[in-house]
Order: sequence, then structure tokens, then C-alpha cells
Amino acid sequence: MSSAAIQGAVSGPVRFYQANVGKKAVMAVTGCFLFLFVVGHMIGNLQIYLGPEKLNNYAKFLHGLGGTLWLIRGVLLAILATHITAAVQLWLQNRRARPNAYVKTGRVQMTYAARTMIFSGPILAAFIVYHLLHFTVGSAHPDFNHELDVYRNVVTGFQQIPASLFYIAAMGLLGLHLLHGVWSMFQSVGVSHPRYTPLLKSLAMLGTLVVVVGNISIPVAVMAGLISIR
Repeated sequence: MSSAAIQGAVSGPVRFYQANVGKKAVMAVTGCFLFLFVVGHMIGNLQIYLGPEKLNNYAKFLHGLGGTLWLIRGVLLAILATHITAAVQLWLQNRRARPNAYVKTGRVQMTYAARTMIFSGPILAAFIVYHLLHFTVGSAHPDFNHELDVYRNVVTGFQQIPASLFYIAAMGLLGLHLLHGVWSMFQSVGVSHPRYTPLLKSLAMLGTLVVVVGNISIPVAVMAGLISIR
């Protein structure tokens, strides 16, 4: 293959990404993977309602994956970094396209979730760092147990009221991000039709509600004493 053909093959995807539609497509695909991870992570965490043995065995299974687990974490980190990069570049590109604010911005037609996407994203990224320090590394946990006693770590962690309130607030912000992001994901990949739009919006709202309520239920249950160390 000639160098010109190789350059043409490379420049095609590059030109696609440089356009707004390309960045939106990248955000949609990476956002889909991240949403699936959030759902899977929530399902795993909800095993806390089945007792210490169930949750701790789940943690031991993941830990037993060894290098595979770190590979999965690396891929997820790369997907997250790509998602954030595309979002920031798209925001900057849109600002450069209209440096002067419109007299009438049309914000009335935008949802609150859509307007806060650029702010909720970085805040959620900061929350992820805290979450890893809290329940994975343990440096932000007041009584972290390094013997894979995840059940105890979750309970003692959420018994700290400020930590629980922070998690609840972060999940509320995640809900706003997902509410707009899941719906936008369908539009970005061309799935948009008047017949299906109401259904897609309902699915986005339902998925968001399940994730938010499921995640929030854990710190709430700990603070209420429904989940405790036996």
C-alpha cells in the first residue's frame, strides 16, 4: 500500500473526529460503555443486601482475576479519558464557533440536565477519584480493612454521615448527567424518529432512575441501620 493510500486511510477518521458529529459519536460510544459499567457496578454493589458473605465473595472473585482486572480497569480508564476529552473539545469548539453570546439563547427549550453537562462531567470525574481512594485504595477511609472485607468497608464508610451525603449528592449529579447523556447517545448515532422518541426518552429516564435509586439506597440503608455489621 502506498504512503498516500495510508495517509488517506488515516486522515478519514481524523477528519471525521474533528467535526462536531465525530466528537458526538465518540462520546456516544464511550458513554454507552460507561453506562453499562455503571449498571454492572451497581448490580455488584447491591449484593450487600444479601449479606457479608455474598458481597465479599464477589469481591474475592474480582480480585482473583489478577492482571485481567487491571486490564479491564485500564480499558475503562482509557474510555473515560476519551469521553472527557471529546466532551471538552466539543464544548471548546462550540464556544469558538459563537464567541459572542446570543441575545436570546433559547435556554427555555434546554433541560437543566443538558445545561449542566459540562459541569457535571468534571465533578463526576473528581468523585470517581474520591470513590477509588475511599473504597479501593482506602486512603480516604477512616477504618479501611485491607483483607477484602468489602462489606465492613462499605458499612463503616457510609456510617460517616458527610461521606454518605457526598455520595448521595454525587448520585444526584450522575442522574442529571445520565438523563441527558443516554438520550443524546441515541441521537448521536442517528437513532431519532418521531415514533420512537417518546419511548427512547422514557427508557433514558427509567435507566437513570434505576441507577440513581439503586446506588443511593446503599448509603441510605446504612445510615438508617438497615445494613449493619453483624
